[in-house]
Amino acid sequence: MILGNGVGDRLVYKNDPPGDVRAWNARTGKMVWSFHTVPQKGEFGNDTWEQGSEKITGHTNVWAPFTADEQRGLVYLPVSTPSNDFYGVRRSGANLFAESIVCLDANTGKRRWHYQIVHHGLWDYDLPSPPNVVTINVNGRKIDAVVQLTKMGFVFVFDRLTGKPVWPIEERPVPRSDVAGEHSWPTQPFPTKPAPIADQGVSLDDAFDLTPELKLEAQAELKKYRIGPLYTPPSFEGTLMRPGIIGGANWGGGAFDPETGILYVKTSNTASLARLAKAQPSDEVDADYTRQGATDASFHNGLPLVKPPYGQLSAVDLNRGQLAWRVTFGDMPQLRKHPALDGVTLPEKFGVPGAQGVIVTKGGIVFAGGGDLAFHAVDKSTGRDLWTWPLSRRVTGTPMTYRAKDGRQYVVVATSGAGRGGEAVLMAFALER
Repeated sequence: MILGNGVGDRLVYKNDPPGDVRAWNARTGKMVWSFHTVPQKGEFGNDTWEQGSEKITGHTNVWAPFTADEQRGLVYLPVSTPSNDFYGVRRSGANLFAESIVCLDANTGKRRWHYQIVHHGLWDYDLPSPPNVVTINVNGRKIDAVVQLTKMGFVFVFDRLTGKPVWPIEERPVPRSDVAGEHSWPTQPFPTKPAPIADQGVSLDDAFDLTPELKLEAQAELKKYRIGPLYTPPSFEGTLMRPGIIGGANWGGGAFDPETGILYVKTSNTASLARLAKAQPSDEVDADYTRQGATDASFHNGLPLVKPPYGQLSAVDLNRGQLAWRVTFGDMPQLRKHPALDGVTLPEKFGVPGAQGVIVTKGGIVFAGGGDLAFHAVDKSTGRDLWTWPLSRRVTGTPMTYRAKDGRQYVVVATSGAGRGGEAVLMAFALER
């Protein structure tokens, strides 16, 4: 039994809890091994933590689900961000194994290979989803691969056994931080294939644009902040980062169709504000600076600063490393009721942000909720909405399907009422007999 960790982002202090991954014998209860996601003295990767920062840095969890290759006895860990998520002065260096996919021997906990997807992370771009263990055919060659989806909207594809990228990954220059003492990394990895499945970076052209007046107002608001390409670092005036802190992809991950080699992914397309400020000491915070204020980037009493769509569904052909299709997914009924949009011609769908995932069935259907007030059945070949069922509750989970003893297939999805205290309800659907 292999267990990850989930130390909350709100905890920011020296010597905060580490994100070690541990394994126990399910029959005896004895611990079999422990893997340090922050390598300690003498361990591989320790030199990527400068000035002894490995001794005081925590988090670097594996909070997302991880996956296993049972036949080979391998487990794949999607590792998250170290503390402090947006301010890394106390942890100079690349910071392995933070924001890395790590392959371990499941029986011993020994590292087989790793790939760091974000160096010295400053954006809360932790790896959010379970790696997909897949078999694909690339240029006539069968490859047992593992796919790591990211909040940034990148799709990283590796040979499952060796960790070699299936398509080249390039280290490209990114903007540097001007925060005193912050040694942001000069480059970040960019996959050459597949293309990103989420919009990246923010410019004035991305401003909310459903009326000329609102576009000018949104652009004026954008000018108050630092904007730029993906990986523009957090700042004291506030940096608009897109994708935001929920992605891109998130814990819903991807649904793989082994018959076609296509991976289906629900993504969010909203911006977040990364503004640094002097930390207010408390029982949970002892740091120089942390991210402060609301994370959502909005204006005019709740309108998103960037234009729609705010959620999409993508089909990624992993045999070719290409996007098969991408469509706007879901809607935001409350946004349609905003007074500033009264009488305005609105898009058919706004798209909806949300971390929830999708499933794909042998019958050729992608079932999805994705965080909105409806449940959807989508044609896996085209992305066309085949059927939508309106709900009075928000979909909060990834769907699941099963066949009962009578041979009838059911699809079930979790929904929730408003607020954290809202009652959770499973909604079940089936074809008429």
